Amino acid sequence: MKTLTQALFRLAPPGGIFNETVLVNLFPGRTRGARELLLDRALKAGEILRIKRGIYLLAPEYRKAAPPPFTVAGMLLSPSHVSLETALAHHGLIPEAVYQVASACTQRSRTFDTPLGVFSYHCVRTNDPRAGVEAIPLPAPFWAYLATPLRAIADMVYLNRAVTWSGDGADYLRESLRIEEQDLHELPFDRYEEISGAFRSRRVKEFLQGMKREFSHDR
Repeated sequence: MKTLTQALFRLAPPGGIFNETVLVNLFPGRTRGARELLLDRALKAGEILRIKRGIYLLAPEYRKAAPPPFTVAGMLLSPSHVSLETALAHHGLIPEAVYQVASACTQRSRTFDTPLGVFSYHCVRTNDPRAGVEAIPLPAPFWAYLATPLRAIADMVYLNRAVTWSGDGADYLRESLRIEEQDLHELPFDRYEEISGAFRSRRVKEFLQGMKREFSHDR
């Protein structure tokens, strides 16, 4: 076991995940070059895996469990929140199994293919990136930012520019997303004003208005 791996094994960072700050704290007396050499040796030995530059993970045999994918998604790119099909599946609204974690972000769209899976990020521009987003608890000590159902749908409509309420209406939700009719009528609209107000896109606002008229009990 390499020197760095031994130190991390004793430290036991949650989920086996760590960043460069942890390296500095573990070896405060070493130069940056010396710390990078320790890291390089552990990487080449396969004892440590690189998730992205600056974020690393102990190999499975040196950690108790992997960190939750939603937490990893937030670490790879910030600010961002888990959304789109991933959030809808988490809320039990779509039947498909989702094989990558999809998030909305404020930066350019990109994808990270990591040892923990594929994480995609899609640029959604709003006045308030956290509108309709919740901080949810995961197995301690982890947590993650997750879109509420209405925010996840708003993000999807934003990204699918051909979708309009006047042209597609609820058929987009029923047929394209395959959300059940009963689930549509049970969607929470308590943060509707917050979400609608955050989007600059008139198309998204009109879609949300149409949803509220058709499915909200407070319409």
